[in-house]
Amino acid sequence: MIHINLTSGKKVYFASDFHLGMPNVERSLEREKSIVKWLQTISKDASAIYLLGDVFDFWFEYKTVVPKGFVRFLAAICEITDSGIPVYLFPGNHDLWVGKYLENECGVVVVKNAIKIKLGQELCYLHHGDGLGPGDTSYKWMKKVFLSKFAQKAFAMIHPGIGVSFAHKLSRKSRLSQNPKEDNYLGDSNEHLTQFCHQYLASCETQKPKYFIFGHRHLVLDIDL
Repeated sequence: MIHINLTSGKKVYFASDFHLGMPNVERSLEREKSIVKWLQTISKDASAIYLLGDVFDFWFEYKTVVPKGFVRFLAAICEITDSGIPVYLFPGNHDLWVGKYLENECGVVVVKNAIKIKLGQELCYLHHGDGLGPGDTSYKWMKKVFLSKFAQKAFAMIHPGIGVSFAHKLSRKSRLSQNPKEDNYLGDSNEHLTQFCHQYLASCETQKPKYFIFGHRHLVLDIDL
C-alpha cells in the first residue's frame, strides 16, 4: 500500500497510452513534445505521477540495447525523478517487457501488478486495465506466454533491428483489425473493466476502493459504480 499525503497545493497525476513510436516517427515526435510540455507543467505541483501503461507502443530491453528514440520524454522523466517527485510506471499490453533499465537510468518505479494507494483517506485501485474482467481468454493466455522467461530469452536472440520492426508491424496490424465499435463505450454489460470493478467490489471483504483508475481503453470515461 502506498500512502500519499495530499499537502496543500500538491496534486497526483495519472496518464497512460501515449504509444510513443506509433504510427510513425513524425507523429510520435509531435506527440512526445506535447507530453514533455505537460510533464514540465505538472512538475511544479506534482507530489506523484502514475503512468498507467502503454507509454511506449513497444519496449524491449536487450542486455545492452533499448529501443531507439524517446530521448525528450526520458530526459523529462529523469528531471522529475531527480527533483524528488516519484514516477510510477505500469507496463501495459504494448510495453509489458519493461525491465530494469528505466528504473536504473530514469529513476522510475516499475509496477508490474495492480496496486492500491491511499490518496489522503481515499483508497484507489490502479492497473493498466488489460486482461481484467471476464472473457478475452486468448489475450490472457498470450500474455502469460509473453511474460515467460522462455519467450523473453527467445525474443532477445533476435537482432533488435528485426525484432523491434516486427513488433511494430504486429501493433499496426492489431490496430487496423480493431472493431470500430470499441471506439465507443460498449455499456456496463459489455465492458470488461466495468464488469471487473463490480465483481471486485462484490467480493471485497476489507475496505473497498473509492476509485478504480485504468488506462487501456483509449476513452475518457468517468463511470459511477
